[in-house]
Amino acid sequence: MDMKKYAAEAIGTFWLTFAGCGSAVIAAGFPQVGIGLVGVSLAFGLSVVTMAYAIGHISGCHLNPAVTVGLAAGGRFPAGQILPYVIAQVAGAIVAAWLLYVIASGAPGFDVGKGFASNGYDAHSPGQYSMIACFLTEAVMTMMFLFIIMGATHGRAPAGFAPLAIGLALVMIHLVSIPVTNTSVNPARSTGPALFVGGWALSQLWLFWVAPLIGGALGGVIYRWLSEEPTGVVAGVKTA
Repeated sequence: MDMKKYAAEAIGTFWLTFAGCGSAVIAAGFPQVGIGLVGVSLAFGLSVVTMAYAIGHISGCHLNPAVTVGLAAGGRFPAGQILPYVIAQVAGAIVAAWLLYVIASGAPGFDVGKGFASNGYDAHSPGQYSMIACFLTEAVMTMMFLFIIMGATHGRAPAGFAPLAIGLALVMIHLVSIPVTNTSVNPARSTGPALFVGGWALSQLWLFWVAPLIGGALGGVIYRWLSEEPTGVVAGVKTA
């Protein structure tokens, strides 16, 4: 049963990374009809909505190491399951980045050095934002993302609407923070593309692990303090 959870997390994170980063790499700047910043934001949000309905009942549909850590900090996920969930998520993101690279490199003029949807700060921030500004953005955005996830999946929240609230929250996060960091709030999603870009993307990857993990933990702890009844473990089916 646990292996099915890990497989679901890998598949779900594959979809988030492939669809979300794919929208940025392939469709965002397509001449005349590119989807732009709004389209990329929607793609990331929709990837979460679709997977939440598809695998939420199997694994809880975290798709993100920061979400897994934040839910554990908030008392809504067993700490002993953090590492295998994170490994599955990172594996799914790497496979997605590899497939996206194979597809994108089939077009003339493709240059992975242009960014390949990687996250960055200073000269590699889309808006040239400083490291401090990018760190704060990632930490705060992830904190609010976890706060929303904790509330939407609470036992007293309206049933069946959690995927919509969570997906729309991710759309909002991207609408604000793409110009700052190209939006991570997800260490797995950042790791996949960075491995193919190499160089600066790998050297700056630390920020897109540290800031989201801190923000996720804070969001989980704050919601747990606000709501004294943190019911509903977000882990899908019961383990054997």
